[in-house]
Amino acid sequence: MATTTAYGAAPSDLLRCTVCGHRQVAEFPSDADLEKAYGEVDEGAYLDEETGQRATARVALDRIDRHRLSESERSMIDVGCWVGFLLSEAQSRGWRAAGVEPSRFAAQFAREELGLDVRPGTLASVDLPPASFDAAVLGDVIEHLPDPGAALDEVKRVLRPGGILYLTLPDAGSAIARALGARWWSVIPTHVQYFTRESIARLLERRGYVVEWIGTAPKAFTVRYYLERLEGYSEGLSRRAVSAAERLGLANRLVWPDFRDRMAVVARLGK
Repeated sequence: MATTTAYGAAPSDLLRCTVCGHRQVAEFPSDADLEKAYGEVDEGAYLDEETGQRATARVALDRIDRHRLSESERSMIDVGCWVGFLLSEAQSRGWRAAGVEPSRFAAQFAREELGLDVRPGTLASVDLPPASFDAAVLGDVIEHLPDPGAALDEVKRVLRPGGILYLTLPDAGSAIARALGARWWSVIPTHVQYFTRESIARLLERRGYVVEWIGTAPKAFTVRYYLERLEGYSEGLSRRAVSAAERLGLANRLVWPDFRDRMAVVARLGK
């Protein structure tokens, strides 16, 4: 699987559904290529952005708390939990939280540095008992999966009836995604699905979930982090923008820009 920082670098042509606007790549990378790529991910920039990541996690947990049926529902599985900042925040609120993470680096960090229960691998490859969690989180995960329906079925297996599923993912139906087209910053080699609000709702409902809420989901990062991401368009522009932010004393300021092209979804598993 090719890796690049350039936006607009999908692994193959994109096919679009004329009914719901969903797009997916015409040719999926092989399972072996995907497993190798995600197993080797060791993106250290996210560790430097811990403050913002934890702030973003707290907002997600606030939303999940609004949809729980009772205070006794306190078990959570985070699928694709990365280094575990959301799990750590959940534990501080009294959740019994576990995670699954394909990146060996991230899973090891979560276990050794944060003391979290994180299993290396995927939800399909780890041995979790059925109906064992009250809530499941898929944060920036489902857009990477060649078979998202199968993943939702795996989540359904480990969720208790009436359990909550919280997802975050790019919104390919947003105004900025439509305006930028192939140059949208979410068009990258590891994204193989491009959901709209309508297409994610359709998929969830077909898999036995009831959608309760859809909204935008901005992430908190430093100004430096966001300006460094401009290299996907121009390395020179990115360097100049970071230098300007440093001169102005703004580079390390935490910001929450909402471009309305990243969505969060809360769905409940039918009883």
